[in-house]
Amino acid sequence: MASTKIYRSPSSSTSHSQWSYHVFLSFRGEDTRRSFTDHLYSALIRCNIKTFRDAEELPKGGEIKPELLQAIEESRVSIIVFSKTYADSKWCLEELVKIMNCKKERKQKVIPIFYHVDPSQVRNQSFTHYEENADEEEKEKIKRWKTAMREAGNLAGYDVKVDSYESEIIHDINEEIHGTIPMVLDVDENIVGMDSHLERLISALEIQSNDGVRMVGVCGLGGIGKTTIITALYNIISNQFRSISFLTNVREESIRDSGLVKLQQQLLDDTLGVKGQLTLKNIHEGVKVIKDKLSSKRVLIFLDDIDNLRQLEHLVGKHAWFGPGSRVVITTRRKDLLTAHRVDYMYEVDILNDDEALQLFCRYAFDHLPKKDYRDLSIHVVRYAAGLPLALKVLGSLFRARSLPDWKSELKKLKNMPNMDIVNVLKLSYDGLDDQQKCIFLDIACYFKGNDVQRVTRILDGSKFNAESGINALVDRCLITISKNMIEMHDLLIQMGREMVDKECTEPGERSRLWRYEDVYRVLEINTGSKNIEGIFLHDYTSKEIQVTSEAFNKMTRLRWLIVSNNHVKLSEDFAFPSYGLTCLRWDGYSLSSLPSNFHAKSLVELHLNNSNIKELWQGNMCLKILRCIDLSGSQQLIQVPEFSTMPKLEYLILSGCVSLEKLPGDIHKLRHLSVLHCNGCAKLASFPEIKRKIETPVKLSLDETAIKELPSSIQLLSGLHCLSLNNCKNLESLPNSICNLRRLKILGLDGCSKLCKLPEDLERLSHLEVLSLKSVK
Repeated sequence: MASTKIYRSPSSSTSHSQWSYHVFLSFRGEDTRRSFTDHLYSALIRCNIKTFRDAEELPKGGEIKPELLQAIEESRVSIIVFSKTYADSKWCLEELVKIMNCKKERKQKVIPIFYHVDPSQVRNQSFTHYEENADEEEKEKIKRWKTAMREAGNLAGYDVKVDSYESEIIHDINEEIHGTIPMVLDVDENIVGMDSHLERLISALEIQSNDGVRMVGVCGLGGIGKTTIITALYNIISNQFRSISFLTNVREESIRDSGLVKLQQQLLDDTLGVKGQLTLKNIHEGVKVIKDKLSSKRVLIFLDDIDNLRQLEHLVGKHAWFGPGSRVVITTRRKDLLTAHRVDYMYEVDILNDDEALQLFCRYAFDHLPKKDYRDLSIHVVRYAAGLPLALKVLGSLFRARSLPDWKSELKKLKNMPNMDIVNVLKLSYDGLDDQQKCIFLDIACYFKGNDVQRVTRILDGSKFNAESGINALVDRCLITISKNMIEMHDLLIQMGREMVDKECTEPGERSRLWRYEDVYRVLEINTGSKNIEGIFLHDYTSKEIQVTSEAFNKMTRLRWLIVSNNHVKLSEDFAFPSYGLTCLRWDGYSLSSLPSNFHAKSLVELHLNNSNIKELWQGNMCLKILRCIDLSGSQQLIQVPEFSTMPKLEYLILSGCVSLEKLPGDIHKLRHLSVLHCNGCAKLASFPEIKRKIETPVKLSLDETAIKELPSSIQLLSGLHCLSLNNCKNLESLPNSICNLRRLKILGLDGCSKLCKLPEDLERLSHLEVLSLKSVK
């Protein structure tokens, strides 16, 4: 929305955009140029009040009168320094007439200063020396001068007498100007959705309270609009403070020579109005001066684009550095910095919703609404930008005034090659990561987006990564979010990450990660894989069959994850995996009857072979110390599962639909971390093994549609069992009484157990039971 309830120009009904200057100074040069007026001008400039003074502002060779008149028109306030010979100058009198006209017509504020003259002298100024021999035209001009002098002399102003303290008067003038002029920063007129941001931030700042100091952090992804938001916030609240500093691009400025010292200098110059009067030698002196000078002063400070805790420590180190009622607003891409600095409130900027995104894009592409023929294409562009304001602005400008064929061509190009103006902003957050964090970012961008965060953490830990710390770093830098335990990443960040992998080498086999079908097909079909490959993701993109031999993987000695979601990959009988570092293997429709005899499972965390031809996973014993998950669902040829003693950390065992499986290993009690065991649909599974040791972890056990006749009484040793599903077990005849000892059991499913004649008598002992399902039970 271009205009909102909160975000509007803080000036009066006249838009601030027409003012080129804050103040126009009218004075008689020979009276005060090098004394009072010079001191006043310097004081105004030090306080960042843009002031027009003819000697400084008029270009050489310019026509003085028209340019002076224009400068008066474009000034928010005019200060008239009436001195003894002011009325002796026709130029001064013409300036005065123009100033008084602007007061009436443009609502300009006029402040008279009576320098060593009495206001009555100004009101009753004699023009006898001009009136002698004056023609009618000149008499009319003199009349205007008299009127202007009389009106100006009647205005409230400042008397500067011979014995006055001029510095005090100049200070008072400064204060009045500061309270009069809205110090408005330039904000893009196309902003959308600003109201909600400003409402929350203004509420968080609690400006009306002077009880203490508040620091508020604004964080979010690069290009999300943080700077725009705080600039609009500045325009709303700055008139409530006298001492203000807005430090822009702190990240860039601080890495330059003496950058932090210069930022400290600017902070002090802005808040104290002492530009050029204070010189800092080093950072430590800057800290001391800030604490000494500002600890009793009510200040408003904005720090834009912080990327290092050191910047905060040396600019706004502690609340006690500033006086009561002070407010500090900080923007950053790193939430961890705001947490470490103990800000009072953290506001994370979210992406625009679909309506807002379309509105913003159209303002750049069409000025307002999309043209009829362009609406569908506009929606496609907005989907690509995924609510990121920077992308919508850049793309709106890119597509502006272009033909339909150009739009279609650019859209096609964007899908394969991201816009570098967008990428360069997003990449700043990535560049601040360490090598391991960058690796985790690229893994997520190429495959793990949308996955459970605990699962991804386990897989990355298997590669000896400090996964939890790395994922937290990505969250802190707003590169990913965690929603309902799932890892989410903005589509443009995904595209950026994948583009970075593409740029590693023109030959796909030399890149670190492969996810495009055509790239994977090329590498596997013609054996161009290399030791650089760390991850492969092949999804079911086509029905074209791929024949893969051992040679295809021979050089992939650093392969960490292999995801094949394609039933058309056929393996040779001598197939082998060379990598010792494989942490995640998922191969839907795996075509061989077992994994290769030389399969290296030492680092394996997850094994998914859904709908495979597996009969047994491997022959003999294999050490699987960190394996957490086995999913063999739909593997109809499976007849045997390895002994559980070889996989002590197994949490998930999914055997659903393994119709040839007749029994489970007898050492199930060794699965001390078991969480889920699904055997539903294992039609030949007629018994459940004895439990020889207590297992206290929460367990979900599904034995639906099996041939189970009875459960062992030792089932009670699964003391953490909270869900037991035996639905449609047509052969189930009874349940052991010991089942009543499962005090944590919440769900017991017995639907369709047609041979089950009775239930244990003490079921009421199941104090946590919430669901007991008995459909079609006699």
